[in-house]
Amino acid sequence: MSVPLRSRVTLDGRFARELPEMAAAWQADPTPDPRLLALNEGLAGELGLDAAFLRSPEGLALLTGTAVPEGATPVAQAYSGHQFGSFNPRLGDGRALLLGELTDRTGALRDMHLKGSGRTPFARGGDGLAAVGPMLREYIVSEAMHALGVPTTRSLAVVATGRDVRRETMLPGALLTRVASSHLRVGSFQYAAASGNQDLLRRLADHAIGRHHPSAADAANPYLALFEHVVSAQARLVAQWMLAGFIHGVMNTDNMTISGETIDYGPCAFMDVFDYATVYSSIDHAGRYAYANQPLIAEWNLARLAEALLPLIGEDQEEAVTTAVAALEAFRAQYSAAWLAGMRAKLGLPDGVPDDVASPLANDALSLLQENHVDYTSFFRGLSSVVRGDPRPARDRVLDVAAFDAWAERWLALGPDADAMDAVNPVYIPRNHLVEEALEAATAGDPGPLDRLVDVVRRPFEERPGLERYAAGPPEDFGKYTTYCGT
Repeated sequence: MSVPLRSRVTLDGRFARELPEMAAAWQADPTPDPRLLALNEGLAGELGLDAAFLRSPEGLALLTGTAVPEGATPVAQAYSGHQFGSFNPRLGDGRALLLGELTDRTGALRDMHLKGSGRTPFARGGDGLAAVGPMLREYIVSEAMHALGVPTTRSLAVVATGRDVRRETMLPGALLTRVASSHLRVGSFQYAAASGNQDLLRRLADHAIGRHHPSAADAANPYLALFEHVVSAQARLVAQWMLAGFIHGVMNTDNMTISGETIDYGPCAFMDVFDYATVYSSIDHAGRYAYANQPLIAEWNLARLAEALLPLIGEDQEEAVTTAVAALEAFRAQYSAAWLAGMRAKLGLPDGVPDDVASPLANDALSLLQENHVDYTSFFRGLSSVVRGDPRPARDRVLDVAAFDAWAERWLALGPDADAMDAVNPVYIPRNHLVEEALEAATAGDPGPLDRLVDVVRRPFEERPGLERYAAGPPEDFGKYTTYCGT
């Protein structure tokens, strides 16, 4: 049983108050020997939280949910989801708790949420716990995504619990304190729709409009406008994933947010060698969530959101379907526009270059990488050196030099801006071999590699001497990389 936390931290329970049918009041498991592994002091400052307090015993109690501010009611959230295409009507937070919402320094409402805090009524046979490695992975990758400008949930802290968890072997346990604009998902709407309770569905939609897309409330059809906002947000988000070479790995509908933030860094990774078919997840045997499929899966997930919203979009279901389909059809154009704008930036193209020149140039660059097995991040970063007169950082990576030269001649004729390119093409990403090195060391009790890696990826565009190994691809003996969901 948690005890009231005497501090200045105030947590509201808006989600639980407005949507009690989707909130199961619950308590985090006790932590036998809590120990702070990582604290995001910058994020703590944004939230108005004192880092010194968070490091104290009372602060650790807040970060583990074993003590919460007076009046706060931690809840496990209910949601449904299509997992690898198969619908499960009752998923929910099986090992997570929403502690409540807090107002950050800008006045925005943010969720404070735990992951790995113990079994809940939605645990479905799982132990509700998490290991050190997967929780620190989320910390590393979410910080990298934030630094790259990709909308994302954030990791406030990772705390070792002092309890071992059983996976393939016994591993030290930990939990993550996560911060998000909200944890509303496509699966949340699927749950409300599947309940048959249209009042609940309407209240959920109103909650989402108020929380994320308030302008929709003034539209002629607020629920159609909500859907259109989510379509736009997800089109921009997935374009940013593709531009960064990021593969989410588990794009189930319960992992697509209404806010347009990236959520759930389980079997995820950044590409090294460019390949449209790249899959890193151990359970994605058919490549459903491969790199190239991410825009298509996002569109598929949005279709499921449209289905859930149909009763609100219009009373005449045939007319509602026609309206929703028209709104969904905007996704491809919006995604393509966001992706091409990003590729223009990566290639440093001036504004006057027409789309029918920029688009084939960008796609031909990716074909060059695919055919020559070229490192994605290093190639694009190296292109600015080509503009400055030294072609080697990009050219030397391509086996078919003649093909590179022909492509580069077309590109250079357009007058690319090297400085603008360096502002959007990162030097550093969380390279998979470095992530594994950091996780292995941290699990063994050495935080040094983790701290260094996080420091590097927080400043991805600034090339710094002495950090060459963080910009390099994996060693030859690293082998095929596989990630796991951590449960």
